[in-house]
Amino acid sequence: MITIQHPGHVHFFRHPIAELNARGHDVHVFARESGVAVRLLEAYDIDHEVVAGDADSLASLAAVQATYEFRLLRRAQRLDPDVITAIGGVAAAHVASLTGATSLVFYDTEHATLITTLGYPFADVIATPACYRDEIGSKQVTYPGYHELAYLHPERFTPDPTVLEEVGLAPDARVAVVRLSSWDASHDVGHGGFDDPQEIVDRLEDAGLQVLLTAEGELPPPLESYRFETSPTRLHDLLAAADVVLSEGATTAAEAAVLGTPAVYVNPLSLGYTTELEAEYGLLFEYDGDARHARGLEKAVSVVEEPAETWTRRRERLLAERIDVTDYVVRQLETLAQPRPAGRSTPTADRGH
Repeated sequence: MITIQHPGHVHFFRHPIAELNARGHDVHVFARESGVAVRLLEAYDIDHEVVAGDADSLASLAAVQATYEFRLLRRAQRLDPDVITAIGGVAAAHVASLTGATSLVFYDTEHATLITTLGYPFADVIATPACYRDEIGSKQVTYPGYHELAYLHPERFTPDPTVLEEVGLAPDARVAVVRLSSWDASHDVGHGGFDDPQEIVDRLEDAGLQVLLTAEGELPPPLESYRFETSPTRLHDLLAAADVVLSEGATTAAEAAVLGTPAVYVNPLSLGYTTELEAEYGLLFEYDGDARHARGLEKAVSVVEEPAETWTRRRERLLAERIDVTDYVVRQLETLAQPRPAGRSTPTADRGH
């Protein structure tokens, strides 16, 4: 059983789902309606069942989560799965602990303490990138990679540059993609990124870039014309085609970075993987503090003056040192689905890198 609560979870699991199905495993996908997650499941033709709605506020999250977990429990009692897996994995860990299944939780977000507090104590195996900062204990297994390499590794993804024409730009356009967050996730409370979206557009246009905006909420009316329209399955093509990506969200910044597009991440919440992508590979640049807006814009303008070979070379090094994470996910799931040795309550995870 695989549980999905966010569009990024669809991207992470879609290749493992295909491989597991091809190998003859029984795979069941359950989702909670959340943004474009269900649209992505449909676009990728992944069989699934939606078992709960979306939470429209933090106050409603508990009720939605309770409904989600109850319905997942009923499905698990019927299916009797060997393994239940998820990103974050609060529901997966809880349901597995009640049904005798093994729970495998993937996670990479250290500051999401509500999720880790509710989920980690019940999980059997917690798989994190090696750069994850927290020590979880004997349940933790690590791997040299990032969630984004489950779907953007060159073994899994080839960018289609025709996406620029799809959004109305010339093939040789110099492009900046700007991702603005809504700041209403449970781990975002009290935080913020850029100060003024209008200034972002003006500064980037002055630098000769055509600006494409994607935002989780409303934009000021003068900026609505910068919002691009494309299928959610095409966003990664666009990130690969861009000259620079400015993002308040860590996932989008990391996606750009592993694709070889320099990413400016403006957010007070630093993560193990954002720090590593900057310190080790120079493909992502983090900015927080009072001057984060001005410093991030300054960096975005400067990186587009670098030769393209700079980013190609840095990405090649990253790919040489980091793994195709889909292979790792499949190996973990197959290992944990094996019959349990006598006397062991949980199968032994594959700890190999």
